Amino acid sequence: MSKNPVLGLLFATGAAATPVIASDTASDAQLNEIIVTATLRSDSVADLPQSVTVLDRKTLLDAGVQHFEDVLGLVPNLNWAAGTSRPRFFQLRGIGEVEQYQGAPNPSVGFLIDDIDFSGVGTPATLFDTQQIEVLRGPQGTAYGANALAGLISVRTADPGTDFELNSEITGASYDTRAVGLAVGDGFAGGSAGWRLAAQRFLSDGFRHNAYLNENSTNGYDEGTLRGKLRWQLTKSLRADLTLMHVNINNGYDAWSINNTRTTYSNQPGRDAQLSNGAALRLVDSLNGVGELRSVTSAADSKIVYSFDGEWGNDALWGQYAPYDYFQSDNRKRRTLAEDLRLIGEPSRALFGRIRWLAGVYALRLTESDSLLYTYDTQINGAGSSGLTSKFTATNLALYGSLDADTGVRSKISGGLRLEQREARYADSADVQTPFPSQINHMVGGNLTWQMSAGDGEHVYATLARGYKGGGFNIGSQILAEQRSFGPESLWSVETGLKYARADSPLQLQTDVFYMRRQNMQVYLSEQLQQNNPLAYVFYTQNGSDGENYGLEGEATYHFDDRWLISGSASLLRTRYLGAAGLFASLGIDGRSQPFAPGYKLSAALEYHHPAGWFARLDASAIDNFYYYTSDAQTSKAYNLENIRAGYGRGSWTTSLWVRNLFDARYAQQGFYFGLIPPNFPNQSFLQLGDPRQMGITVNYALHRSSN
Repeated sequence: MSKNPVLGLLFATGAAATPVIASDTASDAQLNEIIVTATLRSDSVADLPQSVTVLDRKTLLDAGVQHFEDVLGLVPNLNWAAGTSRPRFFQLRGIGEVEQYQGAPNPSVGFLIDDIDFSGVGTPATLFDTQQIEVLRGPQGTAYGANALAGLISVRTADPGTDFELNSEITGASYDTRAVGLAVGDGFAGGSAGWRLAAQRFLSDGFRHNAYLNENSTNGYDEGTLRGKLRWQLTKSLRADLTLMHVNINNGYDAWSINNTRTTYSNQPGRDAQLSNGAALRLVDSLNGVGELRSVTSAADSKIVYSFDGEWGNDALWGQYAPYDYFQSDNRKRRTLAEDLRLIGEPSRALFGRIRWLAGVYALRLTESDSLLYTYDTQINGAGSSGLTSKFTATNLALYGSLDADTGVRSKISGGLRLEQREARYADSADVQTPFPSQINHMVGGNLTWQMSAGDGEHVYATLARGYKGGGFNIGSQILAEQRSFGPESLWSVETGLKYARADSPLQLQTDVFYMRRQNMQVYLSEQLQQNNPLAYVFYTQNGSDGENYGLEGEATYHFDDRWLISGSASLLRTRYLGAAGLFASLGIDGRSQPFAPGYKLSAALEYHHPAGWFARLDASAIDNFYYYTSDAQTSKAYNLENIRAGYGRGSWTTSLWVRNLFDARYAQQGFYFGLIPPNFPNQSFLQLGDPRQMGITVNYALHRSSN
């Protein structure tokens, strides 16, 4: 762990944790005030019998700048695989996709923005005007099924109100970073309806210098967000919530260097762009004597461009070995249409106490077309191009329900069951004959939970859950026919935890231990088919050994007084492949850790708020090393980061100065081990470095005027 004095002080002062409170002030926050919306019912954190982290609006403002990426370090056992300009692929408790080169879309971690499904394409998660982010760890087999084997991330942006609100923000920072955002909303129809519009533009040069082109923006950010929301109480019992969003991420991608620095030499820098339009309509109707009928309809349309310079160089760099030039471009179009209809029954009295029930149906239609092209001009292979077009469709249909009952004054049990069918089809221009050109998977998930209130604000729980995800297909003409498809995966999870949030206590905490046994595990593999061709590096998925993932997590908040607050999180994780055989036995992975599964992850935050308006927040985080991929033994190095923000607020104005990566740590986010450099093309380790120290200033102006 770091020897930095600030990090040492924070970890010595209290347990590292992420803020789990949801309040505008540090002094009046209570854990049971947080409402989690990404569950079968909207529940408070204190009452939810599972491990969940909620990052509230204040935390996002103080600890973040622009994107969900900025606050990932605050969440226990959440990691992400780089190789893109922004996080797209997440891992919870060591489970999740690690890159975008292989396989049709088949996420293990669900990702929602205002009910719109962006699982596997999390780039649009910008932070401006975001209300809270909920991270549910562990299988969500009853509520979300196949897209949430490892858990769920739900981003909720600010909802409309019935009063006039204005929120504006301007940011300027080093590395040519600047941003401007404006959100405005008001009520109408006599207070029965409200609207809200939010728009933001963010620009930055991307922290790289391209020495060949003498440019600083080849890895730059250009991110625009436009969002509109409408809430209308149509009748006494019926409420409608409509969300429309347009996110235009047009980022460069020039993150790799042959000497593992932030100076690049690419003659053809790439792009990492995503243009997404989405809509969601939530209808909630109170049915007297029956319960609540809730319908959520959502749709998204995304155009995704991902391209890069294949050899990260130019003819001048390669000298006598030139021409040596590769470029790859991947263009995807993805559409999703989903409907979730559930009836939440009115509680009733029965022999065993108060009974609560819920029943629902779910449908998801996903289509993705992909056009892959790479061009080359080399001494060895000559000049030319090669391409592949493919189309993937998947239809998920599910029935689910839950039932819970009070078994005593302070205890209750609950159970849930989900039956899901997933039909998937794949075809490509290579016309590869596969043994399974389509798949139909029938999957079962659910949970059984016991929880007890040990006292005022004290809860314990134990949960047995089963999660699952469907099979899929590997994309690419270089994939062998017998490797084209892979089957479904499932897991059993056991978790027990404690939550403590007494109103008279300055301490709030939640902690849990868990064990997950993975069956028919989907293993991500990679291989360089031609040593002298960097684009002959293929990725594919196969069902391998079983696996186990277990560990513990904790979060805590402590109020010293009305000015000082310390919060933090800690997680330990152990993962293993079990019983690897066949192809996997030759890799020597039996008993080895799974990729992107760090052994520990820590965070801590120290906050100060003065009644006169001065404030400061210091964040520190640390993460253990982890394997990048299954097929090689390359690992990252453990590292820690520190961020600080300080400022002054008076009336509607707030000004803050901030520094990210305070001590300018050098660390890697992603790594590959393969042959790239002529003439012998030896296998070497190449790293995508994280961002250097950055300093900036942000000015906020917020106005709230009551309509009364």
